[in-house]
Amino acid sequence: MQKNKGDIAILAIESSCDETAAAVVVNGRDVRSNIISSQIALHTLYGGVVPEIASRKHIEKINQVITEAMQEAQADWADIDAIGVTYGPGLVGALLVGVAEAKAISYARNIPLVGVHHIEGHISANYIENKELEPPFLCLVVSGGHTHLVKVLDYGKYEILGRTRDDAAGEAFDKVARAIGLGYPGGPKIEKVAHEGNPHAVEFPRPKIADGEYDFSFSGLKSAVLNHLNSCKMKGIEIVQADIAASFQKAVIDVLVGNAMHAIEKYQIDKFAIAGGVASNGTLRGAMEEECRKRNVAFYHPSPILCTDNAAMIGAAAYYDYRAGIRSGLDLNAVPNLKLGER
Repeated sequence: MQKNKGDIAILAIESSCDETAAAVVVNGRDVRSNIISSQIALHTLYGGVVPEIASRKHIEKINQVITEAMQEAQADWADIDAIGVTYGPGLVGALLVGVAEAKAISYARNIPLVGVHHIEGHISANYIENKELEPPFLCLVVSGGHTHLVKVLDYGKYEILGRTRDDAAGEAFDKVARAIGLGYPGGPKIEKVAHEGNPHAVEFPRPKIADGEYDFSFSGLKSAVLNHLNSCKMKGIEIVQADIAASFQKAVIDVLVGNAMHAIEKYQIDKFAIAGGVASNGTLRGAMEEECRKRNVAFYHPSPILCTDNAAMIGAAAYYDYRAGIRSGLDLNAVPNLKLGER
């Protein structure tokens, strides 16, 4: 593998949910390989992720994706300066597979180990394609399990301004998609159908939290959709799937954009980024970009492949942790409820 003197190459491993991934990343922003083995088709049969099945599939795939990542990067073990691995948050069984693999390689090859926070990885995905992006900036992380509005103070240093009190945005997408007959995964399916619907057909509520101006709550919005569907069925009113999808999606986006712009205006930060699986939603990206443009705020977002769970983002985060002197011992364990900023 071609490396300049002083370059730092990270072998990164991600297995927090239903993607088994490995990547080789140099200096936090130069991705030499990014291999992802997705389990979406498998879990679609059950309407959502089944933790035990996910863990077993990770065990089957993890050696394969690491081998592919090393081969695609044309790297051998002498090229690797550190192993970065997601150790939380996520499904405990799934996390354990990646953590055990990373510790085994670290011990066998005598390579330093760096445990990485999954949300920190999503935030760091923005560094890969936006070489000019540096802290401080605001970042909205929206995925199936997380909705966080974060002030990125420096590499590896964060202040959480707001978070979801109940369902994450992506979780609400999945539940509503199931309720209107679209199935799993809900995010991409609702976005596709919503293009054909009227976003003003049903004015669903835009939840606000009285004691948390930047916090989110999507459980009530989800319930409002379910109540509307039940009401239509009882009254014999036709349910237009596309209109429900478009109206629900608009409600979610209005809340996400509203909280984000409120934070931008209060903290006077001129750089804003989004990250996580829901950040691949084109309607959300378009709305955020427009509102940032109105405020002369630079807007950043990863490509869709870097919005999903992947190892390149873990490699980016691991690089900055490694550079800061952070190392993990062989007692590193999976922490399914790990909070951002904790170690």
